[in-house]
Amino acid sequence: MRFGATILDAEGLRLTAEEMALFRDTNPFGFILFARNVDSADQVRALCDDFRNAVGRNCPITIDQEGGRVQRLRPPLARQWMPPLEHVERVLLPENTTRAMYLRYRLIAQELFALGIDSNCAPMVDLAGSETHAFLKNRCYASDVQTVAELGRAAAQGLLDGGVLPVVKHLPGHGRATADSHYDLPHVGTDPDILDSTDFAAFRSLNDLPMGMTAHLVYDAIDSVPATLSPVMMQLIRTQIGFDGLIMTDDISMKALQGAPADLARASLDAGCDVALYCNAPLADRAAVADSVGEMTDKAQIRAERALAARRTPDELDIDAAEAELSALMGGLVYG
Repeated sequence: MRFGATILDAEGLRLTAEEMALFRDTNPFGFILFARNVDSADQVRALCDDFRNAVGRNCPITIDQEGGRVQRLRPPLARQWMPPLEHVERVLLPENTTRAMYLRYRLIAQELFALGIDSNCAPMVDLAGSETHAFLKNRCYASDVQTVAELGRAAAQGLLDGGVLPVVKHLPGHGRATADSHYDLPHVGTDPDILDSTDFAAFRSLNDLPMGMTAHLVYDAIDSVPATLSPVMMQLIRTQIGFDGLIMTDDISMKALQGAPADLARASLDAGCDVALYCNAPLADRAAVADSVGEMTDKAQIRAERALAARRTPDELDIDAAEAELSALMGGLVYG
C-alpha cells in the first residue's frame, strides 16, 4: 500500500465524518495529536482508533511530548515533566545524566503507548547556545556535541524500548536561531565548517534513527532558502550528515514559511523531504495539501516502511522501580 505523503491532524476529540472521508481517500502516512485532541484516556484511545480505522492500517500516531512547555499530555494522563535542560541540570552526579534521560523517556514512552500513541517528536538534539531563542533554549539538552549526542541517544533508546518511534529534530540544527520560527524566519550566518563540527555533528551521531524533522531556518553561508524547502540543505542532510531515515517537515503552517500551504508542501517534497507535516488548518486546506503532495515517492515509501519496521513491542517495565531510580538520581526533583 502506497502511503500519502502527509502527516495530518484532527480538529477535535474525535474525527468528524468529513475528516474520516478525507483520510480514507488520501491515506496519510500518519497523524499528530495536540492538546485540543486530549480529554480522557478512553477518548484519546478512541481517537487513535479513528485515525487507524480511517486508513485501514496501524499507522503511526505522533505527538510532541518533550516535557516542560512542550508536552501535549499533562496530569492526570501523564506526568508533569520539567523542561529537558532543567532535567539535565537537576541530576545529582554528571555520570548519571545519561541514565536519567533514558528513564525519563522510557517513562514517557509508557505514558504514550498506553494511549495508543506510538511516536514522539523527540529527541531534540539542537545545541543550546548563549543566543539560542527562549522558545527553544530550555528544550535543549546541553551545549556541547558529545553530551547532546549521548543524551539524545539515551532519549531515543528509552522511546524505542517503550514501543515508541523517536523523531529526531530539528535537522540540521536549530540551536543558533535567535528568532522563533513559529512567527519569523530565522537566519544563521555561521561558517559551514563550524556548523559541520558542531550542530551538524550532533545529528550525524544519530543518523541511524528511523525518523527526523526539519528546521525552518536559512543557513546563509550555504543557501538562501529555508532548509525545509532547500534541495541544497536536504542533500547536505542526506550526505554530509548521513541521515537516511524518513524526513518529515516541521509544521508547514508555521509563519517562518511564506506561501500557500499546498505550494509549500509540494516544494518541501521537491526539495527532498519525504512527508509534509501540516497542522491547525481547516479541512479544505488539509485536503489541498494532501492533493498537492499525493503519494510518497519510491524512496520515501522505502524509508517509511523501514521506520515502521523499527516499531517494537515494549520491553517489560517496572514503573515503580523506574520512578524510584530516577528520583534517586535527581534527589527527588523529578517532575515539574
